[in-house]
Amino acid sequence: MNQYKPTPSLGRPSIPSGEDPMMDFRARLVHQQAEAAERRRTDLAEQCSRLKTAEERIRIWERIHEVTLPRDPAHRLVDIIAANTGLTDADVRDEQHRRATLRAATA
Repeated sequence: MNQYKPTPSLGRPSIPSGEDPMMDFRARLVHQQAEAAERRRTDLAEQCSRLKTAEERIRIWERIHEVTLPRDPAHRLVDIIAANTGLTDADVRDEQHRRATLRAATA
C-alpha cells in the first residue's frame, strides 16, 4: 500500500462530489440561512423606516421578536419598542389605545 495515496473514507461509499446528498443539504442550508439573514436585515430596516406608519413599524417589531404589544401603557417594553422603531413612547401608547378601542368595539 502506498503511504502517500489517500485512503477512501471508511464506512462511506465514494461518491463524486456532484452527487453527494450531504453537499446538496449543506448548500440548501447555507442558502436558507442567507435568505433568513437578508429577511431579518430588511425587517430591521423597515421597523424604523419613516415610510411606515407607527402601526406597521410596531407589527414588524412584533413579528421580528415574536412578542405582541403589551396592553399596559406602563409596561417596560413600551420604551424598548419606541427605541427600536424610531417612534416616541406616545406613538406606541397611541397604538396601544387604538388596539384597545378595536378590541372593545368587537367585544
